[in-house]
Amino acid sequence: MIERISPPGSPAPRGPYSPAVRAGDFIFVSGQGPTDPATNQFVFGDIREETRRVLTNIRIILEGCGAALTDVVKCSVFLREGKDFAAMNEVYREFFGEQKPARTTVEAKFAIPEMKVEIDCIAYRPRD
Repeated sequence: MIERISPPGSPAPRGPYSPAVRAGDFIFVSGQGPTDPATNQFVFGDIREETRRVLTNIRIILEGCGAALTDVVKCSVFLREGKDFAAMNEVYREFFGEQKPARTTVEAKFAIPEMKVEIDCIAYRPRD
């Protein structure tokens, strides 16, 4: 069964996609940018601020799906500038600690040019 999920308190999608899709025991979280879910406006700052906002949004979405960051098995990180890799990693480590998911990190050009980072993920959380 496939379930499309828009958890309360998460940023509203800016296009024709679901914030999360549960397919069996897997949860696919769409790419998140630095959006304040209360205002649904972008919050631009340095890479650390934006990474913290993005990962907080992912945590909110996962919790709305009955999962947690410890359930994440794979992340894809997109950076506007490769030079931000180390700073992004500092914040990423705060959120994942020793529960490190598999990860791909690439430099990318964004449709929103001010944006510095976008992250998506896949989590595995068996249904109760």
